[in-house]
Amino acid sequence: MFARIKEDIAMVFEQDPAARSSVEVFLTYSGLHAIWWHLVAHKLYNRKRFFSARVISQISRFMTGIEIHPGAKIGRRLFIDHGMGIVIGETCTIGDNVTIYQGVTLGGTGKESGKRHPDIGNNVLIAAGAKVLGNIQVGNNVNVGANSVVLRNVPDYCTVVGIPGHIVKQHGKRVGKSFDHTKLPDPLYEKLKELERHIDGVKNGEIIDDYII
Repeated sequence: MFARIKEDIAMVFEQDPAARSSVEVFLTYSGLHAIWWHLVAHKLYNRKRFFSARVISQISRFMTGIEIHPGAKIGRRLFIDHGMGIVIGETCTIGDNVTIYQGVTLGGTGKESGKRHPDIGNNVLIAAGAKVLGNIQVGNNVNVGANSVVLRNVPDYCTVVGIPGHIVKQHGKRVGKSFDHTKLPDPLYEKLKELERHIDGVKNGEIIDDYII
């Protein structure tokens, strides 16, 4: 457990330029506290001590504003930034080196039983307010844009934006943790601009519209 705490604190310094000291990170980072509480709750859950596990998870929720079901499986070096309002469901799995911002939900659709929550791969960034719902797989090295709603599988090395989520291909180039999610492409906006250019072309006689007789 001590090694895990040390690793998590080092990870915060890599991810957050606002971190100033190990003591500050240990005492004030609610994302870390939620993960550490979850490690205890998950052990109890695996031993079928479900009530005790849920009590601990609810205490963690009250203290941190982050709700992680004891059954969720979380990899190493999960970075929860700010964290308020995050919900992670019972059958969710999260890989290594994942970053999650505030308001994210990794939940179910309400129509499934059994395995009903998403599997998140390694090196994934999920921006603020995003919802990843249902028994789906999000691959490695994926970025999910702010407030996106992801309802389908996402292959490796993709960026997802919009409601519902659209995959924006990066021409085979890896999308890393340095991806600027303040400059996400908007497929709907791009389609509207394309339509606007088409209309302008028709008006200027540059395009002959098949629908105009």
